Amino acid sequence: MSRYPDKYVIGLTGNIAVGKSLVRQMAQHLGAYPIDADALVHQAMAPGAPAYKPIIDTFGQFILNPDKSINRAALGQIVFGNAVALQRLEAITHPVVRQAINALIQRAKQKVIIVEAIKLLDGELVNVVDEVWVVNAKAETQYRRLLSKRGMSPEEAKKRILAQSAQADKVKKANVVIENDGDVEQTWKQVQTAWNNIVNRFLSKVSSQTVPAVQVSHTSDTSQVAKQQPPPPSAQPVAPTPAVVVPTAPAPVSAPPAPAPVGTAITVRRGMPNNAEKIAAFITAHGGRATTRMDVMLSFGQKSYLVAQDADGDIAGLMGWQVENLITRCDELVLRPGVSPKLIIDPFVVSVEEFSRELESEVAYVFLPLTTTREVAEAFRVNGYLPVSVNQMEIPAWREAVMDASTGMAVLEKKLRKDRVLQPI
Repeated sequence: MSRYPDKYVIGLTGNIAVGKSLVRQMAQHLGAYPIDADALVHQAMAPGAPAYKPIIDTFGQFILNPDKSINRAALGQIVFGNAVALQRLEAITHPVVRQAINALIQRAKQKVIIVEAIKLLDGELVNVVDEVWVVNAKAETQYRRLLSKRGMSPEEAKKRILAQSAQADKVKKANVVIENDGDVEQTWKQVQTAWNNIVNRFLSKVSSQTVPAVQVSHTSDTSQVAKQQPPPPSAQPVAPTPAVVVPTAPAPVSAPPAPAPVGTAITVRRGMPNNAEKIAAFITAHGGRATTRMDVMLSFGQKSYLVAQDADGDIAGLMGWQVENLITRCDELVLRPGVSPKLIIDPFVVSVEEFSRELESEVAYVFLPLTTTREVAEAFRVNGYLPVSVNQMEIPAWREAVMDASTGMAVLEKKLRKDRVLQPI
């Protein structure tokens, strides 16, 4: 066991575009508390955050945008071609991120934590995890994903792939290897298998509120993946630096949460990949676009779904949401005609905010089409979600998150906590 005797920490890694975030989201659906170390780096560099001033003092004022935020592209041009500069940057950001990860793990109510970090095996973070998952994909798959999903040029994609340490070296150090070359169904089965191993070896021993194992149907082409080996004895952990936030005592909570009835007619449940076909049919029927089961399975790599069911068990509403970089974004809302928006939106808000607080989210944004009815907008307003423009947002990281998805949308904002997870030092 590592630094956290009542928790089990998975370190998730792999090279660029192998699908780490997809696997992290899948583990979250099964009950893990997800931490994206690379996203925390972005937060750590925001104005007022701990790494902001040291980075400017080290690299100069010319890396700043007009709004005084750090231009990560300009900073990247300096460090990614200069090993010494990169080491200086990591010497600033890595301790801050480790502080934040330490605090988030201690505060998490879930027993299993999954920490995604592309450089997990290259630094001290590996010393505090109980097992290592490596997501694997062919170089051709990585290259194709960088072109199609991230819009990189062929030259840039090749440069990014070649700049990283060998994927084969990561695989050799893994306790679990998840193959993710494009068949999302097979990836999901592998994650379920790895999860069941943790349930059997750890969760049933530490808490009476255990997380149930999931049913997995195996096929021959996955017999060599999701390989589980006994984790090696944890290395001696590094001495913890002071936490960025004061952790509260962890409380054992089973996950995922049981469905909670709301009112007399609507029940809200967490959407799962095994519901993908029903979710796709509902979006096709009421969301204005044809959607397949595979479309939904791929969406599970970026977001979670809440499903509202009526007394007959039929879907009455659907909300897609995600927490990334300590920011909640609700970017998909589909309601069945004839059902009161307030009847569905009220429990949706309660559920999303509950999940968001568990993930230490600082603020929540709802994106609504400009054609949204007044009744829908009012249902969010009475829950504290008020219209906001990008220029009104006080935190650069918040502005950045909204600018990515706000084109042609009305944006509603609600702050979820008074303090920041990454406080200035």
